Amino acid sequence: MDNVKIFDHPLIQHKTTILRQTSTSNKEFRELVEEITMLMCFEALRDLPLEEVEIETPIKKTTQKMIKGKDIAVVPILRAGLGMVNGMLELVPTAKVGHIGMYRDEETMMPHEYYCKLPPDIDKRLVVVVDPMLATGGSAIDAIGQIKSYGGVNIKFLCLIAAPEGIEALSKAHPDIEIFCANVDEGLNENCYIVPGLGDAGDRIFGTK
Repeated sequence: MDNVKIFDHPLIQHKTTILRQTSTSNKEFRELVEEITMLMCFEALRDLPLEEVEIETPIKKTTQKMIKGKDIAVVPILRAGLGMVNGMLELVPTAKVGHIGMYRDEETMMPHEYYCKLPPDIDKRLVVVVDPMLATGGSAIDAIGQIKSYGGVNIKFLCLIAAPEGIEALSKAHPDIEIFCANVDEGLNENCYIVPGLGDAGDRIFGTK
C-alpha cells in the first residue's frame, strides 16, 4: 500500500525487539517507546515545508532553511498513546498536544470514546495521531474520524507494532491517511491481540499489570 511506511532501520528493529521481551522493565519499556517514536518521527515529518530565512553566524549573514511555521499537533489515543508523546515533543517541542480517550469493550472488541480535547485550530495543523499498537484498527479509525469532524485534514498515524488486519481496516476507512509502523506482525489472535506483539502496551508503560 502506498500510504503505509514500514521502518526497517536497524536501530528501530533492535529497540523493538527489546521492547517485546517479557524481561524488559516498565522503566526500560517507557524509555524504549520514547526512543523508537523519536526515530520514527524523523521519517514521518520528512515532508514538512521549509522556508528560507536570513540569519547571522559568527562569520557573516547568510540565508538558510528552517521549518515553515510550527503548526503541528500530536494526538495520543489514551492511554497507551501517552507513552509516545515525549518522543515527538523532543523533536517538535512547539507542537500542541490533544487527547482522545478510547477503551475497548472486552466482549464486542469495539472501541468506545470517553474523552476528546483538541487544539482549537486543529484544521490548520499537521496532526500526528500516536498509539503503540494498531490491532483491529477500530480505535484509530474512530479517533481519526473524530479529528476530521473537528476540521482536521492533514493527518498521519504513527504506531510501533501493527497487525495486517489493522492496516487494511485503517487504510480502507481513511485512505487519505499516511500510516507509519515500526513492525508489522503476523496477525490477531482470538482475543484480537497482536501476535507475537508485546502484550498490553498501556499496562507495560504504566506498570498496571
